[in-house]
Amino acid sequence: MVLLGGSGVGKSSLAMRFGRDEFYTTSPTVGCAYMTRVVHLSDVTLRFEIWDTAGQEKYHSVTPLYYRGAHAALLVYDISKRETFIRAQMWLKELENQYIQGSTVIWLVGNKGDLAQNRQVSVQEGQGLASHKGLFFIETSALSGEHISELLQSVAHRVYESIGGHQGGLSEWQETPIVELQHRDTSNPFASCCKVGP
Repeated sequence: MVLLGGSGVGKSSLAMRFGRDEFYTTSPTVGCAYMTRVVHLSDVTLRFEIWDTAGQEKYHSVTPLYYRGAHAALLVYDISKRETFIRAQMWLKELENQYIQGSTVIWLVGNKGDLAQNRQVSVQEGQGLASHKGLFFIETSALSGEHISELLQSVAHRVYESIGGHQGGLSEWQETPIVELQHRDTSNPFASCCKVGP
């Protein structure tokens, strides 16, 4: 699952809610951040790799590396800043050029529902865009946690229905065994196995 959208819309805060159910103020993401979350459905367990992309313009050119092949994409905007809603539509155009129809579940997410008193984008506008483009839609608040678990569960159900359930497109996840590396210098537990420098 990849989170796309302009800088400051709350992508990192959403990712933290998904991954750890925590909220704290974050600095702008540099490049991309990554975490995982296991979601249990009634008959299957999915392990999401959550990619939180940088919204700053200078990282824009590398972002496609993260959303190519994604099973789910969340286009996030801040309901209190109209320009982020416009930016989300630009992300959607780019995404439409990269993904294969039916292979990626796409959600339009109006974040910062806790700032409803400063709303610049109505619920109807968000729903209208989502309906027009065939996207799923929800408004959330990473700060309060409102609709976060509902969103994660819905994304998991849709991904399983559209990709895993019909096409067998999801591979079975197996835990990778932990391998202990042996150090050359057994008397020093902090010694490196590799020599650095000339």
